[in-house]
Amino acid sequence: MIKIEFPKPDVVIRQREQDVKPGDVPITPYFGFIDFHKITREKGGIFLFYNEKNELLFVGKARKIRQRIKKHFEDNVSPMKNHRDEIFKIEVYEVEDAMEREIYETYAINVFRSKYNVDKVFY
Repeated sequence: MIKIEFPKPDVVIRQREQDVKPGDVPITPYFGFIDFHKITREKGGIFLFYNEKNELLFVGKARKIRQRIKKHFEDNVSPMKNHRDEIFKIEVYEVEDAMEREIYETYAINVFRSKYNVDKVFY
């Protein structure tokens, strides 16, 4: 049996309203998220989308993680296009090695039973 230890997330962002104080310039939410700037632009990794009940909705990987996550909210070919409103929390794991990203993605999809992933499902 292969034992894979899943790392702790490098970044976790949640859908929320911005706390605006007098004199602050409000940040326009992007599908309810205002903290995309916390996600690295240059590094690769995997990401997990969760709903408000903390159920795993989708697992993905990318060479440039912030751009890929944003694409899920923008394009019409994303498997999440009909489920964007369900996403409440995003966990980001920085994983530079492409083979490790592939292993972690497949592992997360199957062990945590991602709801909307259809590829790489073995359960």
